[in-house]
Amino acid sequence: MTSVLTAKHFHDEDAAYKFLESRVWLDGEPVCPHCGGFERISKMGGKSTRIGTYKCYQCRMQFTVKVKTVFESSHVKLHIWLQAVALLSSSKKGISSNQLHRTLGVTLKTAWFMSHRIREAMRDGKLAMMGGKGGIVEMDETYHGKVSKPRDVTTSGRPYTKGGVGPANKRTIVALVERGGKVRTFHVESADKSTVTKIVNENLNRETRLHTDEAKIYHFIGDHVAEHQSVRHAAGEYVRGDVHTNTVESYFSIFKRGMRGTYQHCAEKNLHRYLAEFDFRHNNRVALGVNDLARADQILAGIVGKRLTYKATDHQ
Repeated sequence: MTSVLTAKHFHDEDAAYKFLESRVWLDGEPVCPHCGGFERISKMGGKSTRIGTYKCYQCRMQFTVKVKTVFESSHVKLHIWLQAVALLSSSKKGISSNQLHRTLGVTLKTAWFMSHRIREAMRDGKLAMMGGKGGIVEMDETYHGKVSKPRDVTTSGRPYTKGGVGPANKRTIVALVERGGKVRTFHVESADKSTVTKIVNENLNRETRLHTDEAKIYHFIGDHVAEHQSVRHAAGEYVRGDVHTNTVESYFSIFKRGMRGTYQHCAEKNLHRYLAEFDFRHNNRVALGVNDLARADQILAGIVGKRLTYKATDHQ
């Protein structure tokens, strides 16, 4: 079996630029990211010229394929970036910044920031309605990590009790999983009736069959979908015919194993990026016909028009 990382663009900078150009630009033909022009563009040469530099004679600006992407202004070599994309896209539970730091030979700070830029490329901005006629979507909520600003009372106004388990002052995550399809997660302030209703109305086709557990926040959700069925976990019921929430619970299980075992810590303001990473791998998995190579290509397709500064991530 040949490793995917033996490809030339993972080890040669010039090949890396050519590889990225073939993915970002239609037919590999340069397009100026400053003015959008594609005529009167010349590739610059000479020993003092940076690899992959072009000049647009319409706006007189120089550019490379990295401009207006998550790779812009990075001093890391492009072939190292492509290695990081391949590693992060092929690991089911993620790959830590420490591991990237050791594998790629970059500083820990650089590896951490590279990971967040790649997660930004994983973020899906095309949010079509889920479900549809006959389609089944599972919905559930979970809690992971402590909130950055602890609350003294619950959302209903009652004071928190000490000890025990549950959602007290924990980060709330709500997920929708289409049976046999894709997942969509939301980091919300609290899981209550108004929050889950808003998520359902904005993300589910009204002809969808919705499956949840018996939590009270879902009791009136049936008014917003074609059919709502729930399983009673408290009574030991986990499956009733095709009614269950096993798929969404399986997603949460992988997410939590990755966060606890691989990443171990993330600031609350960055939680949505980690969710985007796990969503991306679930939505581009082998069961849906997407292998490691195709998954990496999907990330490269999402790098354009996204910028992330180190200050915005607030390294913690």
